[in-house]
Amino acid sequence: MNRATSNVLEYLEHSAERYPDKTAFEDEKKTSTYRETWEAARRIGSALAGMSEARRPIPVLGEKSVETVQTFFGIVNAGCFYILLDPKQPGSRLQQILKTLDATLLVVMSEDHRKTADALGFEGKIVYYEQMKDSEEDGDVLDVIRANAADVDPLYVNFTSGSTGIPKGVVVSHRSVIDFMEYFPELFEITEEDVIGNQAPFDFDVSVKDIYATLKTGATMVMIPKQYFSFPTKLLDYLCERNVTTLIWAVSAVCIISTLKGFDYKVPEKINKVLFSGEVMPIKHLNIWRKYLPKAQFVNLYGPTEITCNCTYYKIDREFQKGDVLPIGVPFPNEKVFLLDEEEELVQEANKKGELCVAGTALALGYYQAPEQTRRAFVQNPLNPYYPETIYRTGDLAYYNETGELCYASRKDFQIKHMGHRIELGEIESAMDQVDAIVRACCIFHEEKKRILAFYEGEIEKREIVKALSKILPPFMIPNAFQKMEHLPLTKNGKIDRKALMQEAGIEKC
Repeated sequence: MNRATSNVLEYLEHSAERYPDKTAFEDEKKTSTYRETWEAARRIGSALAGMSEARRPIPVLGEKSVETVQTFFGIVNAGCFYILLDPKQPGSRLQQILKTLDATLLVVMSEDHRKTADALGFEGKIVYYEQMKDSEEDGDVLDVIRANAADVDPLYVNFTSGSTGIPKGVVVSHRSVIDFMEYFPELFEITEEDVIGNQAPFDFDVSVKDIYATLKTGATMVMIPKQYFSFPTKLLDYLCERNVTTLIWAVSAVCIISTLKGFDYKVPEKINKVLFSGEVMPIKHLNIWRKYLPKAQFVNLYGPTEITCNCTYYKIDREFQKGDVLPIGVPFPNEKVFLLDEEEELVQEANKKGELCVAGTALALGYYQAPEQTRRAFVQNPLNPYYPETIYRTGDLAYYNETGELCYASRKDFQIKHMGHRIELGEIESAMDQVDAIVRACCIFHEEKKRILAFYEGEIEKREIVKALSKILPPFMIPNAFQKMEHLPLTKNGKIDRKALMQEAGIEKC
């Protein structure tokens, strides 16, 4: 009898049966076959099972590596859920995360990471990866854990920035990942033939697509060293040497290659799929990529961490010119995506903006140890007075274009009131992207001074920008000040760092 998948470990087990000697995960120094990954995960799980109760968080302090992935699945085998702690993050943030988790057990990947844990003041039990990897497997214990598991058990927690300054831990279950992965690889034709080039850090949900699409299909995942994204020639060499076919990257990572004219050096011709998300993709950069990889499939993905990776997608099927809006497309199967206006009425007509809301089993369970924040974001569907139906309010504004495709407009909190007009900063950024000499742009609003500030990369002066924008925007939308920067600051997840720009402008809050 066929039964539905209820635990992500089934993906690993099935691929280990079908492709035991094939490389599953590969970093710069090491590889792990499917059999090796499965066996290591069971040994680590057996060791951890005697140290922690089921359904408890087990943070992992370490960098992205083959061993880290094995540890994740060891934690899942133990019936627990994993959280990556990046040792390069500020100590205060890591301490806040550990405090929120209230974890009693911490896995460290090396002696250096043990020293970091000591510096953080962690008072629970610390265990080394090296101590667990050669443990004896206890199949009976693992079988009991699996028999008592449920698909709604937590799988991982990713911490995002919180408005209060305290990181929010988004809790995602097995069921949410499974629901997403039952469709994701098939929609974009990811198969066992693919080599997925992993860009995202493991505490960012873009990596979830890399890891689980790999396991679901029997593909190979190659972890790209972070430092290569500062050297396009090394990055392109690595993509070619490792025969990468599939990129599931943040927009800023994609733009690094086109910004620095990387394709003039080398074209990674085996790449046949480029899926991007996280920010609005500038049309000029998209067109550069499509020029050099004309046979590749390009997909615009949209969705916050709280809905398990993505809730909409758009397969790029036509040419886009400067000033065009790239749709975020249509909902993934089994996800309900809709817009609500300020009166909480359903938006259906074209070009009317509303807040993008999502319902379905892809929704996260909520925020870890943050019931008030969870209640504010995960709410009853106001369109449904009949039975409980939780939706997630994304805080993003979107609209339908004339052909019914969903289009992103901006963040609700990027909508400002300036000179008597309601303005979306995203619209100004889109206009700046149309200026040929501007590589990337970001706008913020100085609330106290009532000034729109524009930051940009590119060889162009203010008067030329104003002249170009005057042909696109009304006068009240032209930024009041322009700051040329060698590079716009990026967060560790590859998005433009608006907080850093606010500090640059001497703004505490915008």
